Amino acid sequence: MSRRPRIETLSRRHVLGLGLGALSAPWLRGARAADEGAAVESHGLSAFGDLKYPADFSRFEYVNPEAPKGGTFSLIPSLRFYNQSFFTFNSFNAYVLKGEGAQGMDLTFATLMTRAADEPDAVYGMAAKSVQISADKASYRFTLRPEARFHDGSRLTAHDVAFSLTTLKRKGHPLVIVQLRDMVKAEAIDDATVVVTFAAKRGRDVPLYVAALPIFSSAYYATRPFDESTLDIPLGSGPYRVGKYEVNRYVEYERVKDWWAADLPVNRGTFNFDVVRYEFYRDRDVAFEGFTGKNYLYREEFTSRIWATRYDFPAVKDGRVKLETLPDRTPTGGQGWFINTRRDKFKNPKVREALIYAFDFEWTNKTIMYGAYARAVSPFQNSDLVAVGPPSPEELKLLEPFRSQVPDEVFGAPFLPPVSDGSGQDRTLLRKASQLLQEAGLPVKDNKRLLPNGEVFTIEFLLEEVSFQPHHATFIKNLALLGIEASIRQIDAVQYRARVEDFDFDVTTERLSMSATPGDSVRPYFSSQAAATKGSYNLAGIANPAIDALIEKIIGADDRVELTNACRALDRVFRAGRYWIPQWYRTTHPLAYWDVFDHPKTLPRYQVSDYSGDLGERTIWWYDAAKAAKLEQAK
Repeated sequence: MSRRPRIETLSRRHVLGLGLGALSAPWLRGARAADEGAAVESHGLSAFGDLKYPADFSRFEYVNPEAPKGGTFSLIPSLRFYNQSFFTFNSFNAYVLKGEGAQGMDLTFATLMTRAADEPDAVYGMAAKSVQISADKASYRFTLRPEARFHDGSRLTAHDVAFSLTTLKRKGHPLVIVQLRDMVKAEAIDDATVVVTFAAKRGRDVPLYVAALPIFSSAYYATRPFDESTLDIPLGSGPYRVGKYEVNRYVEYERVKDWWAADLPVNRGTFNFDVVRYEFYRDRDVAFEGFTGKNYLYREEFTSRIWATRYDFPAVKDGRVKLETLPDRTPTGGQGWFINTRRDKFKNPKVREALIYAFDFEWTNKTIMYGAYARAVSPFQNSDLVAVGPPSPEELKLLEPFRSQVPDEVFGAPFLPPVSDGSGQDRTLLRKASQLLQEAGLPVKDNKRLLPNGEVFTIEFLLEEVSFQPHHATFIKNLALLGIEASIRQIDAVQYRARVEDFDFDVTTERLSMSATPGDSVRPYFSSQAAATKGSYNLAGIANPAIDALIEKIIGADDRVELTNACRALDRVFRAGRYWIPQWYRTTHPLAYWDVFDHPKTLPRYQVSDYSGDLGERTIWWYDAAKAAKLEQAK
C-alpha cells in the first residue's frame, strides 16, 4: 500500500502472494462448514481459506526461537506507507494525510492478527485469539486476549478496536478509507468481543486488511484529535515504543521488555533487537557514505550503479561488511512514468503512446543501470497474472461486454513497449512517435510540437530523487527531437508528496505494488473512485468503466483460476490505455550490512506485507554479540 517512487527498482514490495495450500488439512474443515451454512471459528484467516499452521502451532517455522535479544538494528527507509517519506519525518501520526509520518510507527501498535511470512496472505491471532466468521461471511466476530495491554498498563479492549477501525474509516489516510469502503461497521459487544460487518460484495482481502490495522487507545484519543500531524507520541501496545528522536534526522524504537504478546506463537523468535533506528538523509549518495562510515548498519541497495561500482570499500574487502543477494519470488508490481490524463494535453492515447516510443530502455539499462534490469510491461510483473498472447476463452467472456468501449487490441495480443536498437536515439521508434503525434493532431511548427489549441507541447517530470535525473536525460533529449519541451522539476520530499497527492504534475514515477492475491487493494490504483480521491495511487487518473467492472470481478473471484483470468483481462485493458511509460524491474534484493547480524538459514518466501510492514530483517534477524565484539577488535 505504500507509494514508493524509487531510483531504479524502488524499495522492496510489500506484497501478498498466493499459494493454494493443502486444502484437506484438518484445520480447514471449518472453512468448508461456512459454505455449508454454519459459522466458523478459526485461529487465522486467508484469502481462500487455506492455512498452513494448525490452531496449536507453537511458532512460525522460519524463525529462530532461540534468537538472542539485544543490540541495535539501524537502517534508512526502504518501505513507506500512507504519509511516510523516505527522506524526512515531522509527525508520529503515520495513518493520516497530514504531515510526514515517522518510519517504523507500525512497530508500536498491536493488531488483531499478524502475517505469516511463509504463506501468501495468511494472518494469525495476536490481540485476537480467534475469529468467528458468519455463515454468509458478512460478519467477523473477533475474541480478544484478556492479557492484551497498552504500554501504560491499561487493558486493550474490543472498544479500542471498534474505535480504531471506525476512526480510520472516517479520518484515516485516504488510502485507508478507500480500502475500508466495504467495512460497514465495527461494534464492541463487550470488552472481549468486537464484531466487524462487511458489505455483501466486499473484496476477499478486506477482512485481512482490517485484521492487520493498528489498534489505538480510545481513552488516549478522547482528548486529542486523531487526524492531525503531531509530535506527541501516541499510546501504543506493540513490541516497541518511541525512544530517542530528532525530527528530520532519526528516530529510535525501544523494545518493550515486558511486552504482553512476546510469547505468543506469532511472535516467538521475532522482534529481537533492543533498538530499531531509522536514519534520514536528503540525498542517497550522502546516505551511502553514511553507511560506509557505519552511521547505520543495514542497507538494501536500490541503485545498480552503486552496487556495481562502490561496494569495494575497505570494510567490504576485509569482511566487516557482508554482501548478500536475495531472490524475490513474489510479484514485483509495475514501475513507470505515470501520465496524468486529467490534463487535456495527455487525454489522447496516441500522445501517450508516442511518449512510450520515445523512451530508450535498452540504452538506459545498458549505459546507466549496468544491465541489471528487465523491462516492465505489466502492473502484475513477475507473476502469472500478466496477460500473454490472445485472450483465453475465459478472459474473452469477461471482456466481451466492453467490446465497444475498449480498443480492439484488447482482444488480441497485449501491448508491449518497443525494443530499441540501444543507440539512445532509435530513428525508427522516433519516426513512429512522430507519426502518432501527427495522427493525434499535434503538428510541428518552427521545430516546436504544438497542441491542438496552438500552445507548445511541454512536459514537466516531477522528481524527488536527485540520483534519478540521469534516467531522464536521454528520454528528454528524444522528446526534444520530437519538438516536445520537456524538463525536470526537482523538489524536496515534502513538496513532492503534496503535489502528487493533489495530482499536480504532468508525469511522475510510481510503483504499483501488486499482490499475488489481488482484491480490494487494486481499487486505489485503477478505480474511478480512486482517480477522484486525493492521495490515492491512481496517479494516471484512470476512470474506465471496463476497468471498474473488472475490479469487481477480481474482488468477487471464488478461486485462483477466476482471479487469474480477471487480472489478465484487467491487464489487457490497462495496457491498451497507455496510461504509463513502463520502466524496469529487478528480481533480487542486494543487501549490505555490517557483520553484527545473523538470520535464519532459510528465509521465508513472503518477507514483506501489505498489512504489517517489513516481516524480514527488522523482526526475524538478530544481533550477534560475538560478531559485534570481533568487529570492534578489528578497528
